Amino acid sequence: MTAEDKAWRPRLVLASASPRRLELLQQIGIEPDALLPADIDETPGKNELPRTLAARLAQEKARAAARIAAATPELANGYVIGADTVVSVGRRILPKCEVVAEAAQCLRLLSGRAHRVHTGVCLITPKGQERHKIVETRLRFKRLSSSEIEAYLGSGEWRGKAGGYAIQGLAGAFALKLIGSYSSVVGLPLYETMSLLTGEGYPAHLSWLNRV
Repeated sequence: MTAEDKAWRPRLVLASASPRRLELLQQIGIEPDALLPADIDETPGKNELPRTLAARLAQEKARAAARIAAATPELANGYVIGADTVVSVGRRILPKCEVVAEAAQCLRLLSGRAHRVHTGVCLITPKGQERHKIVETRLRFKRLSSSEIEAYLGSGEWRGKAGGYAIQGLAGAFALKLIGSYSSVVGLPLYETMSLLTGEGYPAHLSWLNRV
């Protein structure tokens, strides 16, 4: 994208510090003008369903970033995207693991069984309107041996990841079956995100022109 193109297109904020979500946007030719991660409480509500939690957190992240953007002249009147990914086994929501014991528990639970990944996306338009998508993907992991779990824990890839794994990394070797959106499991469903943006008038395909 040329400097001239960037000068006239509307601003876009990604309400996340996740390098995975940034890389996914860049994959489809979209370069956000700012990353504004939201500091929100991600604790599930009592009896809150996984898909409801994913949708709620995506909305809260987008709204928090939108408030910051509105007070920033170079970002005001732009678009804001928020997203959140929740991994669950049945109604049980798995944590975003920060300690090895959490990750070990998640991997043992996921071993040899199916689980679901819900990613919510919230787009706030320059007019303040909100658009939402929730994407559900079903996965099944192979039965993991103790040595595989120990080796994966030693890699450190689990840290900060919902369910204690990153499908785009070493844990890709664990997935026997995936039904749904791979990019959603990574952190941002690309088809749905592109549809939200283009449906609300964002020139998402601008950078595709004359792409080498």
